[in-house]
Amino acid sequence: MKLALFDALRAGPPPPRVALLPDALFFTRAVPVAAGASAGEAAAQVELALEGVSPFPLAQLFYGWFWAPGAEHAFVFASYRRRFTSEQTAAWDRVELVLPAFAALVGGDVPPATTVLLASPEGLTAVHWATGPVPSHVLFQALTPEATDEDRARGRDELLRAVGGSMTVIDLSAPPAADPARSDREIIFRSGDFVSRLTAASAAALDVRDKENLAALRRGRRRDVILWRVTLGCAAALGLFALGEIALIGGNAWQKVRLAQLNGQRPAVEKIMKSQDLANRIDDLATKRLLPWEMITLLLSAEGNLVPDKIKFTRVSATTKEGIYTMRIEAQTNNVGLIPIYRSALEKLPACERVVSVSEGTRGEVATFTFAVTFKPGAIKPGLPST
Repeated sequence: MKLALFDALRAGPPPPRVALLPDALFFTRAVPVAAGASAGEAAAQVELALEGVSPFPLAQLFYGWFWAPGAEHAFVFASYRRRFTSEQTAAWDRVELVLPAFAALVGGDVPPATTVLLASPEGLTAVHWATGPVPSHVLFQALTPEATDEDRARGRDELLRAVGGSMTVIDLSAPPAADPARSDREIIFRSGDFVSRLTAASAAALDVRDKENLAALRRGRRRDVILWRVTLGCAAALGLFALGEIALIGGNAWQKVRLAQLNGQRPAVEKIMKSQDLANRIDDLATKRLLPWEMITLLLSAEGNLVPDKIKFTRVSATTKEGIYTMRIEAQTNNVGLIPIYRSALEKLPACERVVSVSEGTRGEVATFTFAVTFKPGAIKPGLPST
């Protein structure tokens, strides 16, 4: 169901409902369009040309046209309204597009000098492109339902001779049908392998109905498309909510299993943690304790004459408040220049991490200073080093 829903979302709007009218009921013309004309100007020129060639006013015609921007001509078709019964025209209100069958093919991407032949119960229709995207000729050859294959072949040859200059001929045995499009901005017709793509504006111009009524129908079509999208969006949201609910149910079940395993392992874990805490406590008592005599020995340097002769210690202290690796030295000397020398010597000790001068001062000829010496963790081992 989930895959079907996403396929529907990707497929775009459903194909429009289309009424294809018999080609035999329409006369066709190619009319020139001024260079650089806009879509509105081209429509005005087409209607003016149609009024000139038709024996009936536009109000008595069902007509449409096809024009591509930049094309030098438009293709127009029309039929006298009285050729259609009131029942036929009443049925048009239930569809989005009404046009002759050949008009559904004009959006085909074909090379120059191409003729498309469309077979129908009434006969054969030839749509010919000389150059450019707009057809130059549309001709119809009537054939009776009892026509033989030889009659149809002869009619086909007559149409090809009439349009002339066909380099490519495409025979279509089935009428074009509307396909689903990616959006409501285009309409796609397909007959076998032949595909015709029409923009929404081109399809509106091809529709033969009253243009004012068409505007109302297009508004209804846009409303239907919006409702379709909202419906699919709601369905997708409901599907996502359902998936989320299933995921929550599965997550709760997994959490219960995990908690049961955790509670079952809790006594063993607590026993291991207590054993680890006891081992850490024993190690701390053995190694991580205040070692003042060992630090004093390093400060006095059993490895050499670290302390200059004229520096005398007045007080040495180590407390756990400052850390088990820090010792304070209070000393005095008659030579102020020896203070930085002694500090430098302390900093060069491999076991020394840093030396901080806490205070320095003088009283007469005697200079006093206090150093806070911090050793590297693990650098001092219990027991006095050998001298």
